[in-house]
Amino acid sequence: MLNQAPSPASRTDAATARSILKNTFGYDEFRGFQAEVIEHVSAGGDALVLMPTGGGKSLTYQIPAMLRAGVGVVVSPLIALMQDQVMALTEAGVRAAFLNSSMSSADAAAVERQMRAGQLDLVYIAPERLMNERCQRLLGDVAQGVGLALFAIDEAHCVSQWGHDFRPEYGQLAILRERFASVPRIALTATADVPTREEIAERLLHEPRMFVASFDRPNIRYRIIEKREAREQLLRFVRDEHPGDAGIVYCLARNTVDEVSAFLSSHGISALPYHAGMDSAARAANQNAFLQEDGRVMVATIAFGMGIDKPDVRFVAHLDMPKSIEGYFQETGRAGRDGAPADAWMTYGLADVVQQRRLIDMSEAHALYKRLSGAKLDSMLGLAEAADCRRARLLAYFNEASTPCGNCDNCLTPPERTDATDAARKLLSCIYRCERGSGF
Repeated sequence: MLNQAPSPASRTDAATARSILKNTFGYDEFRGFQAEVIEHVSAGGDALVLMPTGGGKSLTYQIPAMLRAGVGVVVSPLIALMQDQVMALTEAGVRAAFLNSSMSSADAAAVERQMRAGQLDLVYIAPERLMNERCQRLLGDVAQGVGLALFAIDEAHCVSQWGHDFRPEYGQLAILRERFASVPRIALTATADVPTREEIAERLLHEPRMFVASFDRPNIRYRIIEKREAREQLLRFVRDEHPGDAGIVYCLARNTVDEVSAFLSSHGISALPYHAGMDSAARAANQNAFLQEDGRVMVATIAFGMGIDKPDVRFVAHLDMPKSIEGYFQETGRAGRDGAPADAWMTYGLADVVQQRRLIDMSEAHALYKRLSGAKLDSMLGLAEAADCRRARLLAYFNEASTPCGNCDNCLTPPERTDATDAARKLLSCIYRCERGSGF
């Protein structure tokens, strides 16, 4: 275990944090519990931060890294995301860099020299690189020299074996707690149910303080409709309610992505495909077009979206039911980050459930994982089948109480209720007669 001297307390006062907020990042006031997290981590405590997309998670580790002595290390899973964040920080005058597989060995060596010399406030590193022997030696040198300010683990839900986006390399990050016990760690995510939160805390942190923001996104209207002709239903939705708007359409299969993208394009919608089966250059080009141009619609698998920072996405549509409420919440949360009204729209049919259940049954995972995955799918099915407020259902899943929102489809147009007592009685009678007739 490597130890280092704690940062001087004089650098962690609230006035300095507020000065950085104003002069570096251009904000007048902290939002929600940002100031509390910054104070806690700056003083050396571990923290688990759950905050919806667009809620300002990044500041809760960027400012402590600038307040504390040494280099702050940010674990980030996506190369494009870390490059964008470093560019924005550099433009704001923050000493930031990244280490990832896209760099030449000479450029990587230059960043390593800057780290050892204490010339950087923040360094973004992919988890698989952080775990290699060279990088572990680098961290040891920095800890013994200029010091490590903190470790920030973004998208921390990826550590959970039972979560919706498990990544094995995240599980290895537990070594940071063992080797650098005196360095504060902050784990951040936009979505995690209670078991996932507990696993994050157990594997990555030490006696963390938990900061959980409201999961409510009041500007998003949730709507789920019966799937009939899904592509035609989608086209009508986009044409009638979001002409010329930026949006994301999620599909389960790659071939569906290609087909839906071509279908929308043939009807005058500026659509682009994105999935892992495409050439990386084509994926990057489509992502850049979506981010930089107005009115683009990205049709994608769940490979698209993590770290995407586009405030004016006016809708997120699902043509297939997601496998969990966590996934649904994270994906729909990419709409309306600017606070303006946005739609979360989904077509749903029982075939979706059958398909998802088949994927679970056919997987090579062990029985416990299959059982938990089935439970998550059942919760998602419950949301899709709900006759009451969808927002209240969604928030209840994350242990947050709510009253009916008055804005989702069920609140605006309550489903008709039918007395099916007679039909049920006849069905049971039929089953009884069939069983007697067959000798069961």
